[in-house]
Amino acid sequence: MAAVAKDSGGRPAAPPARAGRPRASAKGEQTRARLIAAARTLLAGEAGEGFTTRNVAALSGVSHGMCHYHFHDRTDLVLAVIQDIRPEWITPLEAAVSGPGPFAERAERVVQLLGRPEGAELSHLHSALHWQALNDARVRESLEAEYRRWRACFVALFQVLADERGGSLDPRPLGLAVAAAVDGLAAMDSLGSDGGTGPILRTLIRTLAAGAAAGAGSGP
Repeated sequence: MAAVAKDSGGRPAAPPARAGRPRASAKGEQTRARLIAAARTLLAGEAGEGFTTRNVAALSGVSHGMCHYHFHDRTDLVLAVIQDIRPEWITPLEAAVSGPGPFAERAERVVQLLGRPEGAELSHLHSALHWQALNDARVRESLEAEYRRWRACFVALFQVLADERGGSLDPRPLGLAVAAAVDGLAAMDSLGSDGGTGPILRTLIRTLAAGAAAGAGSGP
């Protein structure tokens, strides 16, 4: 009979970890990523028409049962897509605002970032996600949370200005005004406008900043 391996305290040693488990986990992550990519393709291509777990599974080359192993229903897939696109529109804006430099330098980084044309896929995805949010409370809640985080970037930008001016101005209405303007400019661009987002946004931010400074200077 083979001897049982023991630890230093005389107790039976724990069995070694089974090789291959990390590989299975990595495979699961790859499958999940393929499903999310397929969900993005369907949402961006058809604005939600034909968007079912069965169609997502078929497009990704995964069985329908495996799709439901990773995502309970189509809403879970939409929520995953919302998280998946965050690094493409919110994270860069957060980095532009939180980076070093005074207000003017940070504002210019924001203008340069938002002045770039949004890719067609991302634009279509945003439209499709808004449509999904109209019909699904969970999607609406998740998408609104993302937009709150996005709008907070503009408030944070004007907080830098408030700090430079000694905290004499309220950054919230200024930031929310710019956020609303960016939404409108994005809608115009999505309809084939000739652009001009960068110069318009730069003018707006500078005008708001100058007006805020004048208002603060006219106080008692």
